[in-house]
Amino acid sequence: MSEPFEVNEDNWDAEVLESDLPVMVDFWAEWCGPCKMIAPTVHEMAVEYDGQINVGKLDVDTAPAIATKYGIRSIPALIFFKNGQPVDQIVGAVPKGVLKSKIDAVLAS
Repeated sequence: MSEPFEVNEDNWDAEVLESDLPVMVDFWAEWCGPCKMIAPTVHEMAVEYDGQINVGKLDVDTAPAIATKYGIRSIPALIFFKNGQPVDQIVGAVPKGVLKSKIDAVLAS
């Protein structure tokens, strides 16, 4: 999946928890300025790491139960899942290099 895909309460288990590949989930909202700032970088990572990591986007306004379950209090928040478990996270808009380093670390673990 070279494009980030939409994650919601209906497909959460199948797309994130049961994924064979690690998954980076971008918790965001339409009204969030920093979310819009980081969106192009998230998209670039989906393309660059195609086949190595899946990238999903979850709108916290349409899936509040999932956001609450994972303790999302600030957005953008990126949570990295491996084998159905959260293994790392980033909160806030970060530079591309920081995001790449985090993905590389998740893939190496």
